[in-house]
Amino acid sequence: MDKKTNPGNVPSETARIHDQSVARGQGGELHQTAQGDMPTLTTAQGTPVADDQNTLRQGARGPALLEDSHFREKIFHFDHERIPERVVHARGYGAHGYFETYESLAQYTRADIFQRAGEKTPVFVRFSTVAGSKGSFDLARDVRGFAVKFYTREGNWDLVGNNIPVFFIQDAIKFPDLVHAAKPEPDRAFPQAQTAHDNFWDFISLTPESMHMIMWIMSDRAIPRSFRFMEGFGVHSFRFLNDKDESTFVKFIWKPKLGMQSVLWNEAVKINGADPDFHRRDLWDAIQSGNYPEWELCVQLFDQDFADKFDFDVLDATKIIPEEVLPPIPVGRMVLDRLPDNFFAETEQVAFMTQNVPPGIDFSNDPLLQGRNFSYLDTQLKRLGSPNFTHLPINAPKCPFHHFQQDGHMAMRNPRGRVNYEPNSWGEGPREDPRKGFRSYPATADGPKVRLRPESFADHYSQARQFYISQTPVEQTHIAMALTFELSKVETPAIRERMVSHLLNIDQDLARTVATKLGLRDLPQPADAAVAPRTDLPASDALSIILNGPDSFAGRKIGVLVSDGIEAALLQGLEQAAMAEGAMVEIVAPRVGGVEAADGTLIPAKQMIDGGPSVLYDAVAIIVSPEGAAELEQEATARDFVADAFAHCKFIAHVDAAAPLFAKAGVKPDEGFVSIGGPDDFAGFVKTCRQLRLWPRESKVKLPA
Repeated sequence: MDKKTNPGNVPSETARIHDQSVARGQGGELHQTAQGDMPTLTTAQGTPVADDQNTLRQGARGPALLEDSHFREKIFHFDHERIPERVVHARGYGAHGYFETYESLAQYTRADIFQRAGEKTPVFVRFSTVAGSKGSFDLARDVRGFAVKFYTREGNWDLVGNNIPVFFIQDAIKFPDLVHAAKPEPDRAFPQAQTAHDNFWDFISLTPESMHMIMWIMSDRAIPRSFRFMEGFGVHSFRFLNDKDESTFVKFIWKPKLGMQSVLWNEAVKINGADPDFHRRDLWDAIQSGNYPEWELCVQLFDQDFADKFDFDVLDATKIIPEEVLPPIPVGRMVLDRLPDNFFAETEQVAFMTQNVPPGIDFSNDPLLQGRNFSYLDTQLKRLGSPNFTHLPINAPKCPFHHFQQDGHMAMRNPRGRVNYEPNSWGEGPREDPRKGFRSYPATADGPKVRLRPESFADHYSQARQFYISQTPVEQTHIAMALTFELSKVETPAIRERMVSHLLNIDQDLARTVATKLGLRDLPQPADAAVAPRTDLPASDALSIILNGPDSFAGRKIGVLVSDGIEAALLQGLEQAAMAEGAMVEIVAPRVGGVEAADGTLIPAKQMIDGGPSVLYDAVAIIVSPEGAAELEQEATARDFVADAFAHCKFIAHVDAAAPLFAKAGVKPDEGFVSIGGPDDFAGFVKTCRQLRLWPRESKVKLPA
């Protein structure tokens, strides 16, 4: 059509139809609802969606159904959003080791790994943050992934967990929405590795089931001092099956042998600036020095009768079974003693999948677990580029394996000979084994095909309250500060108010504190609760980090600020006391070349003061000469070394000559300062450091959240 019949500003009919289709696809006039101008949600094919909150399942508590095309399309597209890094858990670090079984669990499970006391099974573990990209920093306020691949005699078992035992959502169909909301906002591509923005808190404030998880991620659990000092959880309820196919429900918990420890938020911010690889370096240094990290695997075992009588639904991933109600039983220990030969080949290419379980371990109908089982295989295909990702050494079983899978991109193994199918009449190839093979528990499911959240999932506040009241006053203060900081970054007042309305259902004082710090003039009404929050759930000491601190200073690090002219014997005394405790010492000096002791001995330094701030250490010592103190008090970094250690409630050993430096840093010594008169005094200092922090000092020091 030429310009005479179609002037330049008049589109052709084909173009007009195309433009209308695009407009409709972007939220145009099709599928209008009673919500006014809000368009109806559709599939990518344009089919209107009736329920975007629940997967299709057989009965309210039954298994998810494969025919759920909306969930399949939604999770399929989500799994393929990133190339090549993981969509979530992109920033990770891994190590090899072994798992040693304590005693046989044959009465509960036929899983081969739990049959023989003392047997060691190879493992590979990957720790990670969730929201940040591969290039983000280690100490984001975030959930930490805690994924373990056991190379058992009967195939790989992937226990794909987190350092927090609950999750934000109850149904996997909401996972793309959760992660989209938490990731950088799409129009501006920031903030990176942070949830302190409108999109995240808008989603959370509209999702009451997230409130329990919010208490956890606003607690110190979300800023661990080290991978070595954090717990791990399988999150879901699984099943053990014994030789008789009798079922016992099981929840998995990893307990660090070195105890739990976190950092303060102000400290985390400074660590990210000083060393964004802080957690990676910590694991590397520990294993390289022979201080192998160790965890105990504990299980909570319960039967159907317990599940039926428990206050909450054991299929709900936003709930825990308190350890006081069901004490965890130690069943083995894991030791990490070898680093990867190549980060990319192992840590980056390792593929974890919740559906990887050996015979004797089975799944529950937890809708989040069911969705994860469906999703992970798709994720690995996209990320690693081929169905043959199991050919990669880090993903290959270490036991004999036989199958007829063949060809495909990057196939490194193929069936040999004529036979590549079964059954066949040639008498060749593997066959199924009903006795040894994997068998699912024959659970019954009944009910209509529905998109429905069971009523037993409806209590969103009671366990959130239980977690909060289980924290010490110090930890409760940190939660309030974290909520205030995150919500202060939210620009939309309605979102801030909506979050406070949820907090009112958890703890009135917490809500008032946050509202006051946010400048809300009036408290909103409490959010509507599908089930009235319970106030009778008792506090659980197991939920507090401070109440579960270590009984030693082992695995920790002391930063020692030194100067020329010091007594070398003092350093030797500190190193001996630290070594006896299983702790490490790192020398920080004005110059990276080190300092010269009074007797002329050269003392090499690990860090120069500009690159070794006190936030990198669990405790500090100031060993300086009078002349050295006079020099250091002129250095802003030296003053910060002392001031930050004080503000972060750390224990400080010092010689008398350090007094002018303290005065210049604006620090007044308190009971957390240990005066050192001779080498033998350091034994007492290290013993004092077992407390990790002098928490009473925190109320006297005002730090940002």
